[in-house]
Amino acid sequence: MRLTALAASLLLATSAHVAHAADKVKVGFLSTLSGPGAGLGVDIRDGFNLAVKQLNGKLGNLPAEVLIADDQQKPDVAKAEAEKFLKKEKVDFMTGIVFSNLMLAVGPQVFDSKTFFISANAGPSQLAGEQCSPYFFNVAWQNDNLHEAMGKHVQDKGFRNVVIVTPNYPGGKDAVTGFKRYYQGKAEEIYTKLGQLDYAAELAQIRALKPDALFFFLPGGMGINFVKQFVGAGLSKDIQLFAPGFSADEDVIKAVGAPMLGMFNSSHWAHDFDNAENKRFVAAFEKEYGRLPSLYASQGYDAALLIDAAVRDVKGKLDDKAALQKALEAKRFKSVRGDFRFNSNHYPVQNYVLRVIGKDAQGRVTNKTMGTIFANHADAYVSQCKMK
Repeated sequence: MRLTALAASLLLATSAHVAHAADKVKVGFLSTLSGPGAGLGVDIRDGFNLAVKQLNGKLGNLPAEVLIADDQQKPDVAKAEAEKFLKKEKVDFMTGIVFSNLMLAVGPQVFDSKTFFISANAGPSQLAGEQCSPYFFNVAWQNDNLHEAMGKHVQDKGFRNVVIVTPNYPGGKDAVTGFKRYYQGKAEEIYTKLGQLDYAAELAQIRALKPDALFFFLPGGMGINFVKQFVGAGLSKDIQLFAPGFSADEDVIKAVGAPMLGMFNSSHWAHDFDNAENKRFVAAFEKEYGRLPSLYASQGYDAALLIDAAVRDVKGKLDDKAALQKALEAKRFKSVRGDFRFNSNHYPVQNYVLRVIGKDAQGRVTNKTMGTIFANHADAYVSQCKMK
């Protein structure tokens, strides 16, 4: 009798724990908010905060507390700030990281703590494949994907002598791998330092190689300086520029302007996408911040909506990790990019489009969607992911 009573009391205690709903949602937003890559982190932050504002300061009907920290684009700083979020603040979710080397640096401590990281940008191949985790979800893309799309486009257009310029870090190496997965012509690779802003030596090398096209991935201030210096050196007269969307988006266009006209880039999102969610997002972002959103902002916005939907689905029971994982996988929200789904490695299966930089009806230099390059495209590493 006493054993039965004890078992019953333990069952009740367990049930009470499982049924417990949190009184608020704490999000640790860790991103690059200073230095050459700051514009990217700021756009993700602004997109995320806009979604929370539209949700009346709540996520999943619970009051949201968003704690913000600057990783300064330094792995040691990122790890220290992540530790504060996890151990001191005991956040329920983390998000915000821009650069893949920082994501790889903080990933182990986040996943070991059984905290869900909703990536609004960084999508390293390692976390898509052998190092995949049930606690990692990416609402953006796998690093290779936008480069794969542009590689296919450049291949289809018949270019046979291409120079690739990218930083020497995990995201840059994924860029080269992705582009060359679909581009079969001659490709000369030039690697720069991450954060580099002067490209005199690289431009001289490009001039000597005489390519018919150049594909570059240089995030943030790197890309801004590169395009200015490339055009200023007169190379744009003979060499067609191609880039992934994040090297030819609104942050870069705003800084460079007219010299970017005619440049092609690949993306999974554009501000002219014709769906109700996107129209609402773009109009609200412009009103709130006085500028067009970039793809980074769209990803920050979607990250908040994913958290909102999952918390709502589990009725605020954030300590039920298994239920929360299933709710995140279900992705019960409408994305500004249109429909997509999570693959078994928690990376998106989605469309990728071609954009060209031109002038819109208002005379603004901006991106215009030209057509679809890939439909329902998955990353190349999913078969290596053995989700535990």
